[in-house]
Amino acid sequence: MSTDFSQGAVQREATSQEIYDAGMVVRREVLGDTHVDRANANKDPFTEDFQDMITRIAWGGIWTRPGLTRQMRSAVTITAMVAHGHWEELAMHIRAAITNGLSRDEIKEILLQTAIYCGVPSANTAFKTAQQVFAELDKTPNAPAPSTPAPSTPAPPN
Repeated sequence: MSTDFSQGAVQREATSQEIYDAGMVVRREVLGDTHVDRANANKDPFTEDFQDMITRIAWGGIWTRPGLTRQMRSAVTITAMVAHGHWEELAMHIRAAITNGLSRDEIKEILLQTAIYCGVPSANTAFKTAQQVFAELDKTPNAPAPSTPAPSTPAPPN
């Protein structure tokens, strides 16, 4: 059965596999094949359920929904990463935001907004993180995708 996911993958008639598959498509589009392949290659019996959960719930259940653009989802995600101090995840989602069509200036504006609502020290670290991401992207001419982390960057779990 082919399911219409125009209203998001989580629909009454959708199977768990269809939700997972839709989530994996979006996850690859946003984070890049290299990142997702690395996360999947690092799965073991301890982390396998976590990887399945984030693919189904975060990517299949939330990122496939039509209510927000991917740019808006990236802006919200960046803000959440700053608010909670998840710096490796922030770096990954800054790359993803560029893949999703946000400009560096728009990312700067998001980070300025976080200075007011998440705190200046957190925004300070976020700006440093963004600078590092942009420098990595600038060093890699003809990179396959802006969301592909540099080899020296530890791979986040998702």
